[in-house]
Amino acid sequence: MAVHETPNPIGTPGKPWGPEEVAAWQARQSRQRSYAADVLRVIDTLRARYDVVQYGQLDHDPERYPLFAVQSRDWRDDRPCVLITGGVHGYETSGVHGALRFVEGHAAGYLDRINLLVAPCISPWGYETIQRWNIHAVDPNRSFRVGGTAQEALALMRLVAPFRERVLVHVDLHETTDSDESEFRPALAARDGKAYVPGEIPDGFYLVDDVDHPQPAFQQAVIAAVAGVTHIAPADAKGEIIGSPVVSTGVIRYPLKQLGLCAGITDARYKTTTEVYPDSPQANPAQCIAAQVTAICAAIDYALEAQRQH
Repeated sequence: MAVHETPNPIGTPGKPWGPEEVAAWQARQSRQRSYAADVLRVIDTLRARYDVVQYGQLDHDPERYPLFAVQSRDWRDDRPCVLITGGVHGYETSGVHGALRFVEGHAAGYLDRINLLVAPCISPWGYETIQRWNIHAVDPNRSFRVGGTAQEALALMRLVAPFRERVLVHVDLHETTDSDESEFRPALAARDGKAYVPGEIPDGFYLVDDVDHPQPAFQQAVIAAVAGVTHIAPADAKGEIIGSPVVSTGVIRYPLKQLGLCAGITDARYKTTTEVYPDSPQANPAQCIAAQVTAICAAIDYALEAQRQH
């Protein structure tokens, strides 16, 4: 595919952004929806049944952006831990609302067997501005590592640290949208002083497994469940999805820890990153949320059954 000049109005082509360019980018962002109304209000309704833990806040506006996780009350050391994360990229709506919907309507059926922790909206500023990056033009989903700079990522890592080795299942909920190509990847190229190379948006749901610790049967169990809710993304003409080889229907693999991705923050045996495609003519927002909930349930069901058999 041909290389094109970066179609982004900020900065000088071929030159990485400095503080002035980041400030110019910040000035173009605006609040388009409410974290308080859409997320915090729902979390408040869960307080009667769950512990709600504040694990940090965003320093640039701490009162507007407290960071909350929802935790099962009867936490026991003899139970496996399940971690659900959403909104690492704030613009990926179904991840946030899928996590909340799971807690609202489905989690209770598992609470006699698991310890549950759900961080539904890791990047609330990104949620309000419908942005992939945080306010400092840093992608939180490359910052889950030592030396990472995104406070959204560092706060979650501190929260999970005491039990990270006891997590059995981690499902990180994401979306792939048309704006990935129209806005976010061009901005990334401009920020890093690189040329923008257009990519192809996969039409449908897919999963990202871990290169270092693959679990193909687990991933396929989740795909099979979600296929009953929404369509699974096919491979492109190269046999790839977003530039990675498709290893089985709807599944690719990334080096999760090496890339500093959220799905790599624990030692969970069963971990996956979901990707839905809300801009597909074959899907709608409600269907995407339902797909996220189905993926969570299928992941937990598979892991508990595998553990029971062993």
